[in-house]
Amino acid sequence: MSSKIQQERGLLLLSTVSSFSFAVIGIVLGSIVGSLVIVFDGAYSLVSLALTMLSLGAAHYINKPEVDKNTPQFAMIEPSVIAIKGSVIAVMCLWSFYSAVEAILAGGRDINAGVALAFGMVSVVGCYATYRYIKLKSQNIDSALAQAEAKQWVMDTVISVAVLAGFFIAKLLMMTKYADYATYADPVMVVLASVYFIIVPVKMVWHSVHELLDIRHHHGHQLAHAMK
Repeated sequence: MSSKIQQERGLLLLSTVSSFSFAVIGIVLGSIVGSLVIVFDGAYSLVSLALTMLSLGAAHYINKPEVDKNTPQFAMIEPSVIAIKGSVIAVMCLWSFYSAVEAILAGGRDINAGVALAFGMVSVVGCYATYRYIKLKSQNIDSALAQAEAKQWVMDTVISVAVLAGFFIAKLLMMTKYADYATYADPVMVVLASVYFIIVPVKMVWHSVHELLDIRHHHGHQLAHAMK
């Protein structure tokens, strides 16, 4: 097995372990403290885990020695995986946006801001460290799948920063005469995060679809030329 394949697999496995850890912590802690945005963070990590497993499967198949790497079907594997990942993340963002708007219309959500702040700090550090490591290593091996993983961790890091900033604001509001508005901090953070994040997966899908169309177009030309 080549060094590039080993490094790519190692990065995807690291992403898998990190995603699982943050998913469990986020969903369990978010449910305990009653925070929609922490559950959103954990759910995103869970989706990331499923998508990373998809990437691992694709990477395993791509690197099989018996696979014919000169077919259009082979060339379509990576962009197809990235398109699927982008589509799933986009759907999750839309669902989260809808849930948050419902919570705002229902009068917001009471949360334990102290526990949430602690989670936010741990999450920011952990997500950013994972992103930086995967980003740096993926540049050395020129892996589209590993680079897509890095993009997912950018999104998770920004979610965590939004969680931390939002709960800090909520904590400050609780100490003022505007304490009633603190209940809106949690769902408003989810709305902002969802709107921001929908851009990244849409771009992922857009570029991947264009790549797939280019591959199909190129193969069509080759086939037409061969038939002459």
